[in-house]
Amino acid sequence: QVHMVESGGGLVQAGGSLRLSCAASGRTFSSYAMGWFRRAPGKEREFVAAISWNAGNTYYADSVKGRFTISRDNLKNTVYLQMNSLKPEDTAVYYCAADTHRSYSASYLQDEYDYWGQGTQVTVSS
Repeated sequence: QVHMVESGGGLVQAGGSLRLSCAASGRTFSSYAMGWFRRAPGKEREFVAAISWNAGNTYYADSVKGRFTISRDNLKNTVYLQMNSLKPEDTAVYYCAADTHRSYSASYLQDEYDYWGQGTQVTVSS
């Protein structure tokens, strides 16, 4: 079992920055890949970014590449999503997820992830 709690969401103006955190507990955090996904109002949940167990591999959706950075601190059992140059279209509920079957790479497919956080709201005003 893996339990995760996201934090760091909020309201920010376009062009601003936020850093999301996801604190995990349960299984050994350093042994599995992590991802961030988001669900915008009226849309399907979509992939944002993912990171392998040791941060050696990171992956991004084209829509956030160059603006968002995923990182992790295995000593703190936490994964982060630094979001810069935010746009109104980044408004969504952001979820972190754990893929406990994968270590050395990370997937963009939601079905590959077996544990999910409760989500944190990010709202970007224009």
